[in-house]
Amino acid sequence: MTEINNTVDEDELPREFNATTYFVDRHLDEGRGNKIAFIDAKGSHTYSDLATKVNKFANALKTHGVRQEARIAMIMLDTIDFPVAFWGAIKAGVVPVAINTLLTTEHYRFILSDCRAQILMVSAALYSTVKPVLNELKNLQRVIVVDGDDSISLATFIASSSDTYSAVATTRDDACFWLYSSGSTGNPKGVVHRHANLYWTARLYGRGVLKICEEDIIYSAAKLFFAYGMGNGMTFPMDVGATTILLDGRPTPDVVMSIMREHQPTLFCGVPTLYAAMLANLENHRENGSLKLRRSISAGEALPEEIGKTFEARFGVEVLDGVGSTEMLHIYLSNQAGDVHYGCSGVAVPGYQLRLVDEAGKDVPLGNIGELIVNAPSACDGYFNQREKNRKTFVGKWSYSGDKYFQNKQGYYVYCGRSDDMFKSGGNWVSPFEVESAIAAHNDVLEAAVVPKADDNGNEKPLAFVVLNKGVSGDDSMGNALKAFVQERLELWKYPRWIKFVDELPKTATGKIQRFKLRN
Repeated sequence: MTEINNTVDEDELPREFNATTYFVDRHLDEGRGNKIAFIDAKGSHTYSDLATKVNKFANALKTHGVRQEARIAMIMLDTIDFPVAFWGAIKAGVVPVAINTLLTTEHYRFILSDCRAQILMVSAALYSTVKPVLNELKNLQRVIVVDGDDSISLATFIASSSDTYSAVATTRDDACFWLYSSGSTGNPKGVVHRHANLYWTARLYGRGVLKICEEDIIYSAAKLFFAYGMGNGMTFPMDVGATTILLDGRPTPDVVMSIMREHQPTLFCGVPTLYAAMLANLENHRENGSLKLRRSISAGEALPEEIGKTFEARFGVEVLDGVGSTEMLHIYLSNQAGDVHYGCSGVAVPGYQLRLVDEAGKDVPLGNIGELIVNAPSACDGYFNQREKNRKTFVGKWSYSGDKYFQNKQGYYVYCGRSDDMFKSGGNWVSPFEVESAIAAHNDVLEAAVVPKADDNGNEKPLAFVVLNKGVSGDDSMGNALKAFVQERLELWKYPRWIKFVDELPKTATGKIQRFKLRN
């Protein structure tokens, strides 16, 4: 398959560019200062409120000697303080490093040491987890407990600062912020993004696919530290002057439905695990949620066909399933409104080029499985301090996704699995996702994960870990029923030879199943 001619003119964005000028200050210049930007547990915050605090934060960094290009770490819950710190740092030319809020002390030891941050911004609820490692961090100069009530709180940090600040001169190619990869296959990696990348994801996906507009109210279950959540909950609405609902707690199905009822969002952004959990309760439907909901999207993992169809039937909106990555900053392959094919990942987001290649980097014939590679205007500059991984992942203008796909006759991309999750059974390729989707179609199943296991002859066969719905017994009878259920739907070599019932699957904080843990 030849590459799609689907490029953008990156010179559309001026060379001299600070992302905060575009995403924050522009709204005041265009008369949206009194428009509500964010709603959190503390109340509503206008674009003018945000801009004032961003300026005060930028001034505070300057006062405390934090120089341009230095890094500050953010282990922060989803409240108004997150965009204040994020944009305030960028306006000052300082590089914020947004970090997963659900990690262990050991993970924080690794990431905080790796990114060499001078300042740590941490929510009070998370401070006890990170505190044991603080004395080990040689580059760390100051810790600010974001919502603390003592002398190191964010409010105190910015209290005496001026509320005017001119953005530091940066270019579209300057390092703007870091994220850390989710760690679905091992230790997370520091992903360095440019100022321009925020602009391109907002324009190409936010406007191009999501069709977000100023009147929208958006709720993203994915958190702001996650590339998917950062786009959904911050840069996309701030591109057009829309409103975001922020939740600082866990997005359980009950909590999500409560937000739907109270705030009536027009856009909802979830992950497959959450969609499945919401649908497990038959009382969750449009009439019990948001009557104004006009579009939903999903990413993080491929969305099983049955989940997409069931959600659309109950909530009255399509789910635009898509594929993105921390490295590309958001979704680059997606179903489109009015052209949704559940069980497929859709087509390239306008502005992105996609190819499927074999191990030699050659394009595979139509219908054959290949690794998906991407040419993206929002691609990161690479992994910090990871030369070998950079050389394997970023080859010229193309980035290797690590995902296996084939393209069907209609041109839609069909997900098969991660490159290191695919395996052969009886000489035939097995897509773990295909088997998982077949299992998940059973009414008693909440979710499943499939990995290879060697039989007595050393041949790899599918092993399924299955989470059942509440009240369903995971016994031999159920295991045999699931095997028969899959045999009716897939080729013989794909059905799981073994089924293990578990209470939950190991996942990253962004909802990706950590199959490497199951293989071990």
